[in-house]
Formats: sequence, structure tokens, C-alpha cells
Amino acid sequence: MEAEKWGRRIRAFRKLKGFTQESFAKDLGISVSVLGEIERGNREPNQQFIEEVAKALNVSVEELTPR
Repeated sequence: MEAEKWGRRIRAFRKLKGFTQESFAKDLGISVSVLGEIERGNREPNQQFIEEVAKALNVSVEELTPR
């Protein structure tokens, strides 16, 4: 359940900022398949990944955190 919430938030912010999955995965240094798994909620992101995503999207971790 928590992984799904993170995935939806990451996908929403990525799209809002105009990133494709391919370009965003490249910026993060991960594969598109791993990013897809996270966005679909099949893999829960760890704290370091969340911080890297927030930095890449130029948002705070608090903004990115599911409510």
C-alpha cells in the first residue's frame, strides 16, 4: 500500500515537471524498468532514493511524501 502511494506521487511530480520515464531514470542513474516498478507500486523506494528523486525534481521530500 505504501509503495503504491510513493509510486503515484513520484509519477505525478515527474509528469508535472515534464520528465519522461526514460529521461528521469537516466538522471537518477537507474533503469527505466526499476523506475516503472516504483511508479506502479511494485517496489518500495528507500530513503536515499526518495531524497534523490526530490532533488532531481527540485521539490522537498515533504512535498513528495504521500499524505
